[in-house]
Amino acid sequence: MKTFNYNRAEIKAGIVHFGVGNFHRAHLEAYTNLLLEDPSQRCWGVFGAMIMPTDGVLFNALKKDDGIYQLTTCSPSGEQDSMLIGSLVELAWGEIDSEPIIAKLASEEIKIIISLTITEGGYKVDFNQSRSVFWYVAEGLKRRMEKDLPITILSCDNMQMNGNVAKCAFMSYFEAKYPEVAAWAKKKVTFPNSMVDRITPVTKPGKVTDVCCEDFIQWVIEDNFIAGRPAWEKVGVTFTHDVTPYEIMKLSLLNASHTLLSYPAYMEGFRKVDAVMADERYRAMIKLFMNRDVTPYVPVPEGVDLEAYKDQLIERFSNKAISDQVSRLCGDGIAKFAVYVVPILKQMLQDGKDISIEAFLIAVYCKYLIGARTESGENIAISEPHITPGGQEVDFGRIAGRVLENITFCVIGTGQIPCVYGKV
Repeated sequence: MKTFNYNRAEIKAGIVHFGVGNFHRAHLEAYTNLLLEDPSQRCWGVFGAMIMPTDGVLFNALKKDDGIYQLTTCSPSGEQDSMLIGSLVELAWGEIDSEPIIAKLASEEIKIIISLTITEGGYKVDFNQSRSVFWYVAEGLKRRMEKDLPITILSCDNMQMNGNVAKCAFMSYFEAKYPEVAAWAKKKVTFPNSMVDRITPVTKPGKVTDVCCEDFIQWVIEDNFIAGRPAWEKVGVTFTHDVTPYEIMKLSLLNASHTLLSYPAYMEGFRKVDAVMADERYRAMIKLFMNRDVTPYVPVPEGVDLEAYKDQLIERFSNKAISDQVSRLCGDGIAKFAVYVVPILKQMLQDGKDISIEAFLIAVYCKYLIGARTESGENIAISEPHITPGGQEVDFGRIAGRVLENITFCVIGTGQIPCVYGKV
C-alpha cells in the first residue's frame, strides 16, 4: 500500500474543515495529501471540525488512528489503488467541547481557509439553532476580528455558485446575530465559488474510516483568496476567474442524471448504480436526457470536449468497482431537485421544450414519497431531512398529492422506462 512521504510532525494545520465525511476525505484531503509532499506547502494540513451529534463513531475511529485513514480508488477497468492519507492532522468534536474548534478558527495558524462540505441543504439558516456551523464560524470570526486576521470561506458542496450561496447564508446569520462581525466580514472574508467532482459511495464493509471512490477527480476553484492559498494547482486543481461553465456542466449532466435514474431505479428494485446502467432502458434515457434536454443549455468550458465528457460520465456511472448505491442518490431529494434539475427545467419551460423526461422524474419522485414502497411492496426508508425537520412525521402522500393530483405516469418516447404507474 502507498503511503505519504512527509513527516506529519512537521505539518501545521492551515485549513479548518467542517464536514469530515467520505467525500471530503476522498477529495480535498486527497489533493492536500499530495500537496504536502512539497516542503514549501507544509503549513496546509487540515483540522477536522466535527459538529454533528452523529459524528461520534467516526470521530473516535479517526482519533484512534491519529487521523490517518485508507483511501482506495477504483477504475472502471476494475483496478484498485490504495493509499494512506495523512493530511488530516488534527480533529475535534463539538459535542465534547466547542472551544477547541472556535480557538482553532481564531488561530493565526489558520491563515486562509475555512472549508465546508455540509451538503446542499446545510446552507439553510436556522437563526435559533445552537452550535450550528454558522455559530461556530461567527464565534471564530469574532476573535479573528480582534486581531484583524482576514480569511477565506470555501464551499466544497455540489451547488451552482456555492460560494455565493455560502456568502448569502453566512452573512445573513452574521447580520442577524453578530452585526459587528458582519461589518468586518464584508471587507475581510472572501467566498470563492468552486466545482467539485468525485463519485464517493457510502463506505463499504471494513474500517469505518476507510473510503472507497472512483479514480476520477476534479476541482475547479475561483481564484478569490484574500490572503494567499495552498498551491493546489501543483497537484491538478484548476484555478479560474469564472467557475460557472464548469458548475453548470457538472451539476446539469452528472448530478441531474444521478437524480433522474435514482427514483425509478429504486422503485423497480435496483440497488447499485452500475446495475442500473447495465439496463439499456436506463442507459438510453440518460443519454437522451443529456443530449436532448441538457446539452443545449450547457456552456462549454474552454478546452473541454463535451461529447467526450458525456461519454466519460456514462463510463463512470457504470463503474462496477465502486458499485455506487442508488439509495445514496435518493436521499434529500427535495434539496437536490432545486440545485440539479430546476435551473435547466426553468429554461426548458421558457423555451417551450419537451419536458416529458422531467415530468416523468417528478412524478416518480412523488410516487416514491406517497407510497413509501417499491413496486414489489418493499418498504422505503425515506430520507428527506428538509421535508421532515427534527424527525417529525409528515404525510408525504398529502404533500405530493397536492402537487401532482390526477397526473398519470405515461409513456414518454425513446429512452423511457416502460412502466405505466397509473394515477397518483
